Amino acid sequence: MEKKQIMILAALVVMLAIIVYLLYGETQAGVVANGDLLTPMAGDGLLLEELQFGKNLDIWFMLMLVAFLMIFIKKYEWGVALAVLLSAAASFVVYLGIQQFYFDEAWNQALLIRAVICSITVVIAIGVFLGTVRMWQYLLVGVGFAFVYALVEWLLVQDLGFGTATDPGGSILVHMCAAYFGLGVALGIREKRAFDEPMYTTTHSVTFVWLASMLLWMLWPSFVTSLQPLENITWGTITCYMAGIGSVISAYAVCMLCQGKVNPLTYTYAMLCGPVAIGAPLLSVGPWGALLIGVIAGAVSALCFIYLQPWFCSKIGVLDVMGVHNLHGVGGWMGAIFVCIAVGSIASLGMAVIVFALTLITGAIIGVIVKLTRGDIDGFATDDVDFIKNEEPVAEA
Repeated sequence: MEKKQIMILAALVVMLAIIVYLLYGETQAGVVANGDLLTPMAGDGLLLEELQFGKNLDIWFMLMLVAFLMIFIKKYEWGVALAVLLSAAASFVVYLGIQQFYFDEAWNQALLIRAVICSITVVIAIGVFLGTVRMWQYLLVGVGFAFVYALVEWLLVQDLGFGTATDPGGSILVHMCAAYFGLGVALGIREKRAFDEPMYTTTHSVTFVWLASMLLWMLWPSFVTSLQPLENITWGTITCYMAGIGSVISAYAVCMLCQGKVNPLTYTYAMLCGPVAIGAPLLSVGPWGALLIGVIAGAVSALCFIYLQPWFCSKIGVLDVMGVHNLHGVGGWMGAIFVCIAVGSIASLGMAVIVFALTLITGAIIGVIVKLTRGDIDGFATDDVDFIKNEEPVAEA
């Protein structure tokens, strides 16, 4: 191991020690520290409806931005956009059906927010195997995922013998669920030819990623506080932005220390790991604890993109196309660990293990179904298969 890598690891250990100290006693007075992403807001009905309407639109906006976050492969841009729309639409409709006809839920802004959170989760998940299935199969994945997500959502509010998980901002429900469901599908498909796809980028396509990442970072507090009581929204916004600031700084530092320059795809993804990791301890830490969580999360995520990705994909035998595990999987685990430290309970970590196993297995089952219904497929990560094009011919040399 090189000296600079040792220095990075040492710095992370020091910061972890500091965060253990700062996490305790930093919760805002009066904050519901065990807040839940599924808990409806209380208070003035009209005010809440207006506030939730705005947050509902924000999350839909974020969902569409995730598409642009994944539009970096040359000649594979329209396919990403359509895959996002199809998987989101299928999961949204099926989730609402499950909630109305099985759980007898009433239609309101809170239900619509929960439905779009389900959809944004599956949109993240498809990033693992994006470009390796037929376009209509994103509808199939969306339908299957809605059932898995509804089950995970129900489990998160149950006491399974070790207490109830704390996850107000979705580190477990959204990010871990997305990462390991997506990996499960990829393992079920086992498309090894994806390793041979060069996946070239252009300055133009990566500029879309920069824009999406920066706007997602800005909108993140709206997402993590979308179903919180009014009195928790300001605190959740504070800790989310502080964690985001931390990962913006540390991801850059790691890129420079390890590679001498910034790989824009590594950086634009890793800078979002602070908001991912703060999801579970959102209301259980103070501003400085949140900043340190973000610093650690951004650094670890960047290191995973640089060093873990090649090893991890070779070991499991499938390609994580968008590096979803390096951001959402790793960030979700960090959120579960940090909140356990903050609240002095292992409930969230226990639930994280259950979600990991459940989503990986159900994802693999759906992946096998996808593989059996896919048939032969030629060409990966290309728009040529699904779209009518009218491009100017390339002049011969």
